[in-house]
Amino acid sequence: MPSRTFDAAAPVDLAATLGPQRAAPDDPAFRLAPAEAWVAIRLPSGPAAIRFRADGTRLEAEAWGEGAAEALDRAPGIVGAGDDPAGFDPAERPLRDLARRHAGLRITRSGAVADMAVRAAVGQRVTGKEARRSYSRLAAALGEPAPGPQPLTLPPDPRALAGLGYPSFHPFGIERGRAETIIRIGRHARRLDEAASLPRDEAGRRIRAVRGVGPWSEALVATTALGDADAVLVGDDNLPNAVAWLLAGEPRADDERMLELLEPYRGHRARVIRLVQASGRKAPRYGPRRPLRSIEGI
Repeated sequence: MPSRTFDAAAPVDLAATLGPQRAAPDDPAFRLAPAEAWVAIRLPSGPAAIRFRADGTRLEAEAWGEGAAEALDRAPGIVGAGDDPAGFDPAERPLRDLARRHAGLRITRSGAVADMAVRAAVGQRVTGKEARRSYSRLAAALGEPAPGPQPLTLPPDPRALAGLGYPSFHPFGIERGRAETIIRIGRHARRLDEAASLPRDEAGRRIRAVRGVGPWSEALVATTALGDADAVLVGDDNLPNAVAWLLAGEPRADDERMLELLEPYRGHRARVIRLVQASGRKAPRYGPRRPLRSIEGI
């Protein structure tokens, strides 16, 4: 099988870096560990599976499948090898401690814009638990076996999803609104994937031009598929509280307050958000949690 060795701008923890590309811990397109990881990906040249090994800043990639050569070309971006955290040196605790503890966390540039947009659409307007459950079902039902020796499943083909009616998504717990957004993403998959080669602002406009894909989804795509270390997830139910709790000890915040707290880290705001998420710290909860919904059979 073809392989490639390359250097990263900074050490890479493969599990921490690739984890945000998954829609769920059991996303069948990934097998992750700190020093070795497997990724199944769809590419214009065909499907591929990639095995990564990391030793500090030195990485090796091997690929299988029709898209193997293209996968190796993309390999440095997929694991964030070009992401350079130079200049990010927070002085205040606990962010300083988190940055040291998670020093191998990188921002990735997979180029898989349509695929990540589908994952983002599944997560819109629902709890994280609902989103993970729905995507796991979708991937298990509509994914295909990936090439190579590892039992991986390719992500559902966005173009194939475009051919489904919205009721087809109900067994996966995805209601009409999100289903129609996914269908539109599939219809525009080629142009969305082309956004990876555009300047960042232009890429964002193209992504948001798909009805139903807003700033939250665009930011999620930007930090995984476009390598944007400064994108901020606005419109998230829980993130402002988590950011405010960790950075300022405040249990509640809105997007405006979150942006204010992140402003000193401009250029690295997505990096700060990743560290907040990696910390596992959550703001105190008040009142009832949002109930889980079930729409199967509707």
